[in-house]
Amino acid sequence: MAATFESRTVSITIERSPQEVFAFVRDARNLPRWACGLGSSIDNVDGEWIARTAQGSMKFRFVERNDFGVLDHYIKPQHGAEVYVPMRVIANGSGSELVFTLFRLAGMTEEEFERDAATVLQDLSSLKRHLQG
Repeated sequence: MAATFESRTVSITIERSPQEVFAFVRDARNLPRWACGLGSSIDNVDGEWIARTAQGSMKFRFVERNDFGVLDHYIKPQHGAEVYVPMRVIANGSGSELVFTLFRLAGMTEEEFERDAATVLQDLSSLKRHLQG
């Protein structure tokens, strides 16, 4: 039987079209502008996105570009397993809803999970402020 993980979905409403939100988020060069959880810089090295974080280098990649608002991505710490991160942008009236699912991975304490959820909400709030001006 496959293991499942506790999850939490964090979302935020952004007063921009889904296409605008998708395009901005999908451009990995914008990550340092809103995703503090992925560090303060990101570089494309030999075709791979490498974020510089307090925990060291982290590889970052999106799933294939699509027309459905799917912004799922993978992060791989320098020392550790690759982690799948589901994220979507969907229409919400004339704006958007950005939906992020966080999993509590094996060995993660309740405090670490809460801290990760707070960081995700902080990052999404930063994205909203950036896109709404």
